Amino acid sequence: MTLPIYNRKLNRRFKLSGEKTIVAILLRILAAILTALVIFPVLLLPNTTTVPSSIQILFAMAEVAWLVAMSRLGFNARTFLVELSGFVAITLLAIFASQVFASTPPILDVNGKPIASSIAVLETVNLNGSEQWISIRGKDAHNPVVLFLAGGPGGSQLVTERRALARLEDHFVVVNWEQPGAGKSFDAVDRSKLTPDRYVTDAHELVLTLRQRFGKDKVYVLGESWGSALGIMVVQRYPELFHAFIGTGQMVAFLENDLICYNFALRLAAERGDIQKVERLKKQGPPPYYDSDVALKSATYLMETFNYMNKNPAITNAGFNTLQDLAGPEYGLYDKINFVRGLLDTFGVVYPQLWDVDFRKQAKRLEVPIYFLIGRHDVNAPPKLTEEYFNLLTAPHKELIWFEHSGHNPWMNESEKFVDVMVNKIISQ
Repeated sequence: MTLPIYNRKLNRRFKLSGEKTIVAILLRILAAILTALVIFPVLLLPNTTTVPSSIQILFAMAEVAWLVAMSRLGFNARTFLVELSGFVAITLLAIFASQVFASTPPILDVNGKPIASSIAVLETVNLNGSEQWISIRGKDAHNPVVLFLAGGPGGSQLVTERRALARLEDHFVVVNWEQPGAGKSFDAVDRSKLTPDRYVTDAHELVLTLRQRFGKDKVYVLGESWGSALGIMVVQRYPELFHAFIGTGQMVAFLENDLICYNFALRLAAERGDIQKVERLKKQGPPPYYDSDVALKSATYLMETFNYMNKNPAITNAGFNTLQDLAGPEYGLYDKINFVRGLLDTFGVVYPQLWDVDFRKQAKRLEVPIYFLIGRHDVNAPPKLTEEYFNLLTAPHKELIWFEHSGHNPWMNESEKFVDVMVNKIISQ
């Protein structure tokens, strides 16, 4: 063999050897990334769930032991698949444990002990054949019952409400309903078949259950944003079940509401020279939307109005802390994923069914006392629509109460005043 031919073969061998080395390194990096992703849920257990520390330690020990065992077998495709399968199994058990141990914190006295007369439970209730979640919290289980209807559709506010309206528990038994398609109730029903009427009938079943459980003839209902629209629908159909309806971030006419928000966001983007945002808004066009990306299209302008609103110095406290809320003990690891999925999936199913809702035409008369607790600087639900509705509304009693340092969420922006109104005005009347 001549020297040039030998050199070419040698170079080819070195080249192939180098390529194999690079491939092996890349595979190890990929394996490390996949392993890290798989074990990440276990790392979330200590600070974001109520899984007992003893069980957390067992999960951590299992992962370390499995990693040591697999490392002794060397690295190849087969051992990696076995290793990954083991970690997946441990992670699934950790997720299951986080769901089982999810709970709402007890209501404590000044000495840090649960108050004897209090109630603080997180449980399921059967509503029209589906198991849905509720939290029930109050310092005295004999107090009046208020049903809190979260925003959305698809929104979950178990932790947000507990954090913002903790003082409400001094005077009410506060029931926070995880509506179908949201949070812990994300899989409660077939989301593709969700309708506003389903929410109304489920709410009716829940109220009947609460009346029986707490021995009350009537309850209060407090709805925020989408929940305020749902609340109007419920009290319109079943007025005999309610002391009063309290609406905040009140939705009145969905299509007109969102057209106002769309045009506001378009002007705002043009004023600040954001050509990309202007083009995006013009390309998607104004609502109504009916396709599969309703949530994303709506978010294009609603997030603009939301961010603008909460930068307003007149609003004293934005109130939102999504990461803190997601870390709440009420949510297991699977619930935390569904917290986000509800806002994307369920919103896209239900919101297009609301474009024709206009309470100025469809709910001019209500047979229960009505209280609108409205942020003066709300942009997401323009107050002028609420004022128009209030002026033509006929009810046994009605009040429009302004919160001068609030936007869409007075119950968070001015929570102390909000509770004071609930306690000193609404209960007393």
